[in-house]
Amino acid sequence: MANQNIQVEVSPVRKNKPNSNELVFGTEFTDHMFMMDYNAEQGWYDARIVPYQDLKISPASMVFHYGQSVFEGLKAFRTEDGRVQLFRPDRNVKRLNLSNNRLVIPPIDEDLALEALKRLVEIDKEWVPHLEGTSLYIRPFVISTEPFLGVAPSQHYKFIIIMSPVGSYYKEGIKPVKIAVENEFVRAVKGGTGEAKTGGNYASSLKAQEIVEKEGYSQVLWLDGIERKYIEEVGSMNVFFKINGEVVTPMLSGSILSGVTRDSVIHLLKHWNIPASERKISIEELYQAHQEGALEEAFGTGTAAVISPIGELYWEGKHIYINDGKTGELSKRVYDTITGIQYGRVEDEFKWTVNVEKEKVK
Repeated sequence: MANQNIQVEVSPVRKNKPNSNELVFGTEFTDHMFMMDYNAEQGWYDARIVPYQDLKISPASMVFHYGQSVFEGLKAFRTEDGRVQLFRPDRNVKRLNLSNNRLVIPPIDEDLALEALKRLVEIDKEWVPHLEGTSLYIRPFVISTEPFLGVAPSQHYKFIIIMSPVGSYYKEGIKPVKIAVENEFVRAVKGGTGEAKTGGNYASSLKAQEIVEKEGYSQVLWLDGIERKYIEEVGSMNVFFKINGEVVTPMLSGSILSGVTRDSVIHLLKHWNIPASERKISIEELYQAHQEGALEEAFGTGTAAVISPIGELYWEGKHIYINDGKTGELSKRVYDTITGIQYGRVEDEFKWTVNVEKEKVK
């Protein structure tokens, strides 16, 4: 399957591109998309890049009824010298197959998926915005399309990649966020789908998110679903805490998504010889560290913001203020380094970036 040709149908009409100063996340889409189909007899077949278009599928398609779907999120960046590059796309493709496995979706050839990513970005490279901090968001996803109402794995799927130009996450500079610790709802448990990137995980988080937003908090910090005491994730991000000079992040326990940015941060900390550990950490331990003045910094990590410093946590009526609500030195260093690599301002010692094209964009 790795040698499968990708057919290209160039769109005869090109859309007007939005102003880079006015980009809104996930509302404008590029001229083309990638599609590939699966059935049990042929396997994955008909890899193609086509004009961006609506899908025509049966209302009985199993994705609508049983939620058998997975997705990924990554970005293409324009460097200062005009090149377009991806950041660790191989990690996203590997994670897509891990999610596929959990949702009983047939694996996708990773070399073919990477080639599809690069081809699609190159065809629509003019959609990668030039403005500082902007990027082209890339959304690969798989949905089950068999028209069948029985509860069983689908025998038909579509693998699709769409892309959308997005603005700078921090238009006025990196700013700490306020987060509420969730005590009522549960997002995932070990053995469930928490470590897969599937839509149901996000749907189950919406109620808690709606409640805390009304109270002035931007995201939810999830605790484990069994003992309701160990820290897991922050909304759509992994989370890190600097306590007495050591950086701690919750260990991957089967209910936490293995973030690409999370992994990159751990690599950087070890490279800088900063003590870092992946382990269980309870909200009580974190509160105690705050009481003792040992909680120095906290930040979330994810594709959208890269680093989101945390200035305040709210837990059971108690406010945990971190670093006087300011961005910490380590948070800023990590943010500057990763974004510097992504945009080509910092040398890529780890070979994380992949050039979509070799020549400078004219």
